Amino acid sequence: MSSPRTAAPRTPANRRRPDWAGRNYSLLTGAAIITNLGSHGAHIAAAFAVMQAGGSVGDVGLIAAARTLPLVLFLLIGGAIADRLPRHRVMVAANVLNCLSQAAFAVIVLAGEPQLWQMMLLTALCGTGTAFFNPAAEGMLLSTVSGEHSNRAFALFRMAINGAGIGGAALGGAMIAAVGPGWVLAADAAAFAVAGALRTFLDVSHVPDRAPGGGLLADLREGWVEVRTRPWLWSIVLQFSVVVAVVGAADAVYGPLVARDQLGGPAPWGVALAFFGVGTIAGAVLMMAWKPRRLLLVGTLCVFPLALPSAGLAVPLPVWGLCVVMFVSGAAIEVFGVNWMTAMHQEIPEEKFSRVTAYDWFGSVSMLPLATALAGPAESAFGRAQALWGCAVLVVVPTALVLLVPDVRRMTRKAHGRTVAGAAAAPAEQTSADAVGR
Repeated sequence: MSSPRTAAPRTPANRRRPDWAGRNYSLLTGAAIITNLGSHGAHIAAAFAVMQAGGSVGDVGLIAAARTLPLVLFLLIGGAIADRLPRHRVMVAANVLNCLSQAAFAVIVLAGEPQLWQMMLLTALCGTGTAFFNPAAEGMLLSTVSGEHSNRAFALFRMAINGAGIGGAALGGAMIAAVGPGWVLAADAAAFAVAGALRTFLDVSHVPDRAPGGGLLADLREGWVEVRTRPWLWSIVLQFSVVVAVVGAADAVYGPLVARDQLGGPAPWGVALAFFGVGTIAGAVLMMAWKPRRLLLVGTLCVFPLALPSAGLAVPLPVWGLCVVMFVSGAAIEVFGVNWMTAMHQEIPEEKFSRVTAYDWFGSVSMLPLATALAGPAESAFGRAQALWGCAVLVVVPTALVLLVPDVRRMTRKAHGRTVAGAAAAPAEQTSADAVGR
């Protein structure tokens, strides 16, 4: 009599799923879709909860800072822990913290008259959970895909979460209008609970036992050695510390102001952001089929279009023109993102994935709070248009400098990349060395 493992591949349901989209990959993708649906709406809900309680625009900024600061403080620690402990346990624990903090946030909002300090504290707890979750989640995703299928797998994963983010923001906005921000926060807490439950079913039998380390600081030093000895890695991390900061300042500060003063209100900026989201999906669809040989060269060239939105706001372009440049920049950054994940998967040892991705995340967000804080003074000192042109220049210059790094220009896609022995593939559990389970 056939066992379920043997019989599984003969069922029609399993044939609908590609062989490389294994159990772990499917669980990770499904859980990420659920949390992105909840979180993108919750970010909007948090801002409206502050304003509903009588808070100012500055108070909304404090809530955003409370979410970002723990990322800067705890990302590296989170990466070291995720390489020391089973990653799925770190992910579930982070989901539990996110669930409880968002549930408490929902309760105080629904009860009426929440205090700013309460909202900041709960938002900071949610940000802390994210700091531990992100390196573990990215390390887990990287470890569940074989090199042969990594490009398609990463593209599909990113397409799924970007689509969920767009849908979550739209659904969250509609729910805020219909039932208020408190219920959107409650829905986000429920989403974390469901996603955490799904992640408890991840199969980690293929992950090798971690060798005893020399402590947290030793683990962090090992991760840093991996970063500093790879010029392609540290140069792009430095590049994105600047790029993310100035793009974030343009999107979060200057974009709404230009829309209010020169484009007729907030609606056009919302439409432009939606086109950026659609562009990311288009870029992911492209990367499902395209496997550029010089993956970092192609990826870095696709960072240049991120200067277009800042330049478009500086002009400013009419709404349709702004939508075009947002779409192009969204598609371009997705091409970079898939190639970047593929390079990390190809070059970084599995047991150090989380620490290295933690340094990557840290570099990406470390300057963002400073850039958003300086956006207002920069506008006062130089003028809004000049500040936006400065943002565009600060995208172009670091990206051009990265192209001077030989490894960035020369790194090529390996024929099979890294195979992950024993990682879950389709439910059939492929017996080849390429069996797989972001």
